[in-house]
Amino acid sequence: MAVAIDQNHGFKPCTLQSLSIVDVRHTNLAQSLKQVFEVATNLHRSFSTPCLSFATNNLDTHPRIEIIGGPCAPRVRALVVEVAIAIASGVVPRPVSSGLGGAYLLNDQSGETIAVAKPIDEEPFALNNPKGFGGLMLGQAGIKRSIRVGETGIRELAAYLLDNAYGGFAGVPVTALVKISHVAFHHVNEFTSVPNYKIASLQNFVSHDFDAGEVGSSGFSVASVHRIGIFDIRILNLDRHSGNILVRKNDNATHELVPIDHGLCLPEWLDDPYFEWLHWPQASVPFSDFEMDYISNLDPFKDAQLLRAELPSLKDSSLRILILCTIFLKQAADFGLCLADIGAMMTREFRSNEENSSILEIICAKAKETTSFEAQGDDHDINYTSNFEPQGDEDYEIFQFDAEVEDMNYDVEDLPWAKPPKPKPRPRRVSSARSMPAGLHGALLEENKENENENENENEQKISGTTSSFDESKAAGAVGLVKSMSFSVQNYNYEGGGICFGEMSEDEWEMFLKSFDKLLPQVFEDTKCMHAKQRLGTSCKF
Repeated sequence: MAVAIDQNHGFKPCTLQSLSIVDVRHTNLAQSLKQVFEVATNLHRSFSTPCLSFATNNLDTHPRIEIIGGPCAPRVRALVVEVAIAIASGVVPRPVSSGLGGAYLLNDQSGETIAVAKPIDEEPFALNNPKGFGGLMLGQAGIKRSIRVGETGIRELAAYLLDNAYGGFAGVPVTALVKISHVAFHHVNEFTSVPNYKIASLQNFVSHDFDAGEVGSSGFSVASVHRIGIFDIRILNLDRHSGNILVRKNDNATHELVPIDHGLCLPEWLDDPYFEWLHWPQASVPFSDFEMDYISNLDPFKDAQLLRAELPSLKDSSLRILILCTIFLKQAADFGLCLADIGAMMTREFRSNEENSSILEIICAKAKETTSFEAQGDDHDINYTSNFEPQGDEDYEIFQFDAEVEDMNYDVEDLPWAKPPKPKPRPRRVSSARSMPAGLHGALLEENKENENENENENEQKISGTTSSFDESKAAGAVGLVKSMSFSVQNYNYEGGGICFGEMSEDEWEMFLKSFDKLLPQVFEDTKCMHAKQRLGTSCKF
């Protein structure tokens, strides 16, 4: 769908002949993104010309909005038409001062804010970033190395598609990927050519009273926290800080939570998520029957197929992260683990200036090792049983721990686990421009460049031992599993500090999921036993 705007004669829909709406949407998305990246590549031969110019042969200079990604559903069309009417009436996009990337508020004729636009070439570290955080070309590793510069808009749309597929369970605002032509957005002054159009994510603006960082979590309902938490686990959200949770007061004095800003989700490899709700008391309350029904009805393979059809530029490695995390959520919830348990198992521990692998990463590393051996035809089996009996004369050590042991500060040598990989240092988590210390931006850019040079020379990574310690929850999750004395994985993609599944063939991916599935029950059982005495009961009121 395209809407052309004439300042004198209003607006009218423009139908493109010879292609259906679905074909137009997908073709335009692929072609538009390809052109954006090609232009960025040609321009980014040096950092002296950090601006994108999307010159076209279209002589029409009227503002134009075209949906190039996302469903042409009534709510999406209504949002685009409302924005078109606003621009036709002379409304100019209003830059948002907060955040690291370029974002613009769009008002209607009465002055009420109706939408938020985020051009992909103004993302953090992108060439045309208006806040001084530019310098990288589209497609390079961004502020989160597992998500490339210029791809957060696609993930914003992916988050909406995944939530909308199940009736808007988490409440992600209506989102579309649009091509906006002849509208005043930012461009670097040093470059003489003003862009004719920009690709941007467009979200419905949610009116709110404050964000979660401005009020205490005690006023939030269990259900509202669970809805956001469940969704964050599905998409492996790397940036669910309090500013990305909007709070609206209802007439009955209750608070409604609305999740926003999902550009840092669905990474290309297992990365460290950030869940603001992880230590909220509501996250320790068991799932309700309604929530359990929702989780059980999730179909990760169908979800991946949806994104593959709607967003063909989203890489298979990201789709496999979606599948993996949804399977992990479903099985953990079915085993009786609460939201806090699941989130903690997915989150890395930072201790003694070292970042330790999460339980989920360790499980995946072990499953990937098994898959590697099976793919090579070696007879390499893992003991998944709970009797902990050694199998023959294999070079394994079996450990069993008492769940009632008080001192759980074991060294990694004491854990019945394969030794986890030691992640490379990652850029510091930054939530907004105000929270970024002076000079940090340059340091992050320099670190990104150094890491990219290192990654080009690293075709294989092996998992090595680590001398760090695990906390009580990680010790619990490791109980009962076998530790190999010589643990290594071939073709282990560890760039940026995470496990990647994109290099696997379909057969290897299926073998990995089977190995992953076999490892989960014992880990869940031990985690559940260990945390049983620490969790709140269902009688708690919020």
